Amino acid sequence: MAEEKTRTTKDFINKVLAGLSIGIVVALVPGALLGELSKALLNVVPAAQYIIDATNLAMRMLPIVIGFTVAMQFKMTPIQASSIGIATVVGSGVANAAEKGAFVLMGTGDVINAALTATIAVGIVLFLGSRLKAYTILLVPTIVITVAGLIGLFILPYVQLITSGIGQVINTFTNLQPVIMGSLVAISFALLIVSPISTVGVATAIALAGIGSGAANLGIVAAGFGLAVSGWAANSFGTSIAHFLGSPKMQVANFVQKPIMMLPIVCNAAVLGGLAGVFNIQGTPMSAGFGFSGLIGPINAINLMDGGWSAGNLLLVTVMFLILPIILGIIFNYVFTKLFQIVSPDDYKLTFE
Repeated sequence: MAEEKTRTTKDFINKVLAGLSIGIVVALVPGALLGELSKALLNVVPAAQYIIDATNLAMRMLPIVIGFTVAMQFKMTPIQASSIGIATVVGSGVANAAEKGAFVLMGTGDVINAALTATIAVGIVLFLGSRLKAYTILLVPTIVITVAGLIGLFILPYVQLITSGIGQVINTFTNLQPVIMGSLVAISFALLIVSPISTVGVATAIALAGIGSGAANLGIVAAGFGLAVSGWAANSFGTSIAHFLGSPKMQVANFVQKPIMMLPIVCNAAVLGGLAGVFNIQGTPMSAGFGFSGLIGPINAINLMDGGWSAGNLLLVTVMFLILPIILGIIFNYVFTKLFQIVSPDDYKLTFE
């Protein structure tokens, strides 16, 4: 009986994490793929503004998408899934009340709290079951949105302390010698990018700039390419490249279930972060949390280099943000799958249905 209960709890958590991963991919990847490219083309193709607006709106829709994709994992009805999605928006903190009944959408909301709110909402729906019978369409949305949503809002300030606390720990690294600091920051952001915690939120909260920002970007790059390489044999081509063109956050479910899978990626990040200190790779607080996606990290690194867009700087950034992460990914994947056999390609397998 205890084993069955444990299995049921594990299945519940796995479904929530799977829904969270899918929601992140759906809402964030379009912006990661097209955001910076559209901005670069804006002066030449003014219509690119529509793409920018659409992808920005998609990012802000992340909470409702998370709620809906989590609900889909539990085979919820349209009424139940829609209610869970709206409750997740309320609890995420993405929407702030403005004047005259308007709401302002700020960022993506708190992803951790969105996941917690969606979990609470699913729990309420499962508890209600078929008890409400003919009153389901009236009471399910009312109960789920108000109860789960308000619980989410209540715990939001406390959950946000997690992000600020992590930010303060990372901030202490910036006082260390550049190479050591670079390695520690890169490792931290490589781990954060596969967690529900927002790397952008952490970076902006502590105003991470200079080499710290550059190292953070390279940590995320290490995660993107490292996860693509490690899971290449288990995932499709599109899923593999989405790790670095989109977001490594799609691995959040695998990371929570088996954290050891990040060992090759942590080693990759440690090397790249240390090299950020050696070669003075820099960034800004707004670029620190993006890595390779949208070319935000590489572009900002070049802009902050002496000489700007020179051939030498272009070569250095290409090596640091593209060539070296792939080479290190292959090396560390070989070390930990063949030499020590600690991880396997199946640890990185993703299935999106």
